[in-house]
Amino acid sequence: MSKQPTISTSEYEKRRQSVLKGLKDSIGLVFAGDGGAELHGSWRPNPNFEYLTGITDEPGAAVLLDPLQKISSKQVTLFLKPLNPEVEKWDGARDFIDSKLIAKYGIKSIFRSERLPRVLNAAACKAKKLACLQAFANHDRPVSADLAIFTKVAQRIPGCAIVDKTDLLAKLRAVKSASEQACVREAGRITSLGFESVLRTMKPGMNEFDVQEMLEHAYRSNGSRGPAYNTIAGGGFNGTVLHYGANEQELKDGDLIVIDSGADFRGYAADVTRTYPVNGRFTARQKEIYSIVLKALDASIAKVRAGCTFQQIDKAARDIINKAGYGDYFFHGIGHHLGLEVHDITPDQPLKKGAVITVEPGIYIADECLGVRIEDDVVVTKDGCINLTKSIPRSIAGIQKMMRS
Repeated sequence: MSKQPTISTSEYEKRRQSVLKGLKDSIGLVFAGDGGAELHGSWRPNPNFEYLTGITDEPGAAVLLDPLQKISSKQVTLFLKPLNPEVEKWDGARDFIDSKLIAKYGIKSIFRSERLPRVLNAAACKAKKLACLQAFANHDRPVSADLAIFTKVAQRIPGCAIVDKTDLLAKLRAVKSASEQACVREAGRITSLGFESVLRTMKPGMNEFDVQEMLEHAYRSNGSRGPAYNTIAGGGFNGTVLHYGANEQELKDGDLIVIDSGADFRGYAADVTRTYPVNGRFTARQKEIYSIVLKALDASIAKVRAGCTFQQIDKAARDIINKAGYGDYFFHGIGHHLGLEVHDITPDQPLKKGAVITVEPGIYIADECLGVRIEDDVVVTKDGCINLTKSIPRSIAGIQKMMRS
């Protein structure tokens, strides 16, 4: 059995060093976020925190980055919530801060969170510059955690400024390392097993939820911790609703079903959409629309390469759909970055080699209860791209053959 991909502690260290270099003479602070998993599923940290540390089980943690520290081992400090024996009776034991924990995380400076205000204040007094790394929220949303605490600190230190470094992590996360690409590839492989299960089993009379259950059972049975996002399984008219999520209607003979789903692997997401005939056979009209969308997908994937933009990729698909007379029925963008978030952080720049993106044209004709979307995940290369999800059947002949089997 081949070894499963993973992210090493040395890679997390390399990421932190890249951020320290980008901070220059300012202080950065990234919070994991609060919360817990009590009785309602697993907790996920802030993706920027996970990207820098790999830690996924410490709500309330934070990592301080101080490039002005002369001792390199103190340039990165991890803060963890205090141990609480009463809470741990319910939620499980947590680690002591010792040499084993330092080796586990690859961070030599670790303290409990009550020490954060003192350490941050000392760093701010020295640097007089606090850098926001977390994307700023709209005015009607809560202020980002780093900006909120920096505002309080700056009010108490004359001459201390708050600067914008929100593009720093965005640009780093937009280019995936070989190990990150391997994780997305594995997520795609596991996703393919789920779609294959659906193709071989789905039939009229089943419920949309049955399709969701088949997919997600396959994910968890093959090394995933579950879906990377809420599965969409929309039959008939529901397939024309982009973010349909009820998944509760009976699948009817003669309808198409739009399935948008992807497995999570070690925090990295796959994001795949396929459109299948519920009874295993496309009608002539369904073939017509499906063929247009598939042609648009192939044309847009052919445009992907380092240096191109989403606008250029979108145009390749939209030109084909417009020419066919269905431009008004393709009303969303062509794709997005993919990684620790299914709609991963996206810097305002052309695509770079190593980016992982989705490509997903569609046509949605509500009056005919006819929706088609096809989506693949690709890695951007110098001269093109590598399709990570092409093994999941998408040709009309391939789909019908597998459904007959």
